[in-house]
Amino acid sequence: METIQETQHEIIEEFEMFSDWMEKYDYLIELGKSLPMIDAQLKTDDNIIKGCQSKVWLHGELNNGKVVFTADSDAIITKGIIALMVRVLSNHTPAEIMAADMDFIDQIGLKEHLSPTRANGLLAMIKQMKFYALAFQSKLNHT
Repeated sequence: METIQETQHEIIEEFEMFSDWMEKYDYLIELGKSLPMIDAQLKTDDNIIKGCQSKVWLHGELNNGKVVFTADSDAIITKGIIALMVRVLSNHTPAEIMAADMDFIDQIGLKEHLSPTRANGLLAMIKQMKFYALAFQSKLNHT
């Protein structure tokens, strides 16, 4: 299993293959199409990430000590962004997720190529994923 850092490095290398942002956006849209579908019954208001302009559903569950995320969005670029986050953070322990620095976002130039509302949404995604990790960590500590 790759570390969070190794996955981030892989993504940086993938984005370096593209010369301009139109190609990078196309790649993000492709990533969104490969996102494992969230169960329809999990598309509830409770699972909507607050602070995103478009609808983003995120669900996390603890499976053998690791957090597994599924997600979806009604916007194609946003779906690609959440697909990246799921790829980086899913299947890791709560402690690893909480410690993740997510520096690949700046290194691929994602934040500066997003509208302010999308950039806020991206931060809201990370915050929500780390919040899940925190909740699961405290559950693990009390069992």
